[in-house]
Amino acid sequence: MATEILDSVRTKYGAVAESTLSSNDAGVKAVAEAFGYTAEELTSIPAEANMGLSCGNPTATAHIREGEVVVDLGSGGGLDVFLAARMVGPTGRAIGIDMTPAMLERARVNAVAGGYTNVEFYESTIDRIPLPDASVDCVISNCVVNLAPDKPAVFREIARVLKPGGRVALSDIALKQELPEAISSSIAAYVGCIAGAIRIDDYRKGLLAAGFEAVEIVDSGADLNAYAKVENQAGCCSPAMEEPAPAASPFQVVSCCTPAPAAETLHNDLKTLLDQYDVNAAAASVKVYALKPGGSAQKSCCGPSCC
Repeated sequence: MATEILDSVRTKYGAVAESTLSSNDAGVKAVAEAFGYTAEELTSIPAEANMGLSCGNPTATAHIREGEVVVDLGSGGGLDVFLAARMVGPTGRAIGIDMTPAMLERARVNAVAGGYTNVEFYESTIDRIPLPDASVDCVISNCVVNLAPDKPAVFREIARVLKPGGRVALSDIALKQELPEAISSSIAAYVGCIAGAIRIDDYRKGLLAAGFEAVEIVDSGADLNAYAKVENQAGCCSPAMEEPAPAASPFQVVSCCTPAPAAETLHNDLKTLLDQYDVNAAAASVKVYALKPGGSAQKSCCGPSCC
């Protein structure tokens, strides 16, 4: 089952990477702004780094400092990596980890286009981070941990690569209540970031079990229906797209660029499920913060609740 899930995620996000979705599309930009990015942030990085896949802005709560090493799990086109690169400066490093080759290719092209010299990208799943023990100051991620089949392994890997006193700043989707069986058992809903999400309390327990302390999980209050803003984007039409733009989230409406095929697709199934369900009733965009014990990190006003 885990292999099937990862293959589906890789395929669908690979198709997004090969599309022309970018901040040049008003709807894609609107999604990012709805989840916490400023217009200045979006214009400071390559437009193609943003494909409307976010559910928050982890760089806004990570308290990134000059000279640090920051790792983004599930880095996609490089949106948060490039923002972090500006914060860490020439003496720091911003590292992206992604399992989708097409996303990595897009991110690397963006890095060259943007003239970034302090960024790196590696291909891997996020439960096997290809970095040494205690080598990272901060781990960020944006709407990706919910896609990992083995979340405890992800939390353990984050703890492993962090230095003592290192911190976690994640934006993710978590559950406020149980999902209907039709959604919880749907691979389409899993790829779309909802069926794989866990309860907020289980998220907290998972981080504590991995050895973290000062764990904070805050509901951002963002309307998850913001993903529908990507609908009817003229700029998303691309010869590279052989089917409607894949949903980066369960709530994104299938693109208008290509007529839906007659046969039911993963996205059609997902849209059918979500048309019958109030997503905001069960799921939330959350800000997650935690510290690895040791070091001298400040514990007062470090997390999302004070940003």
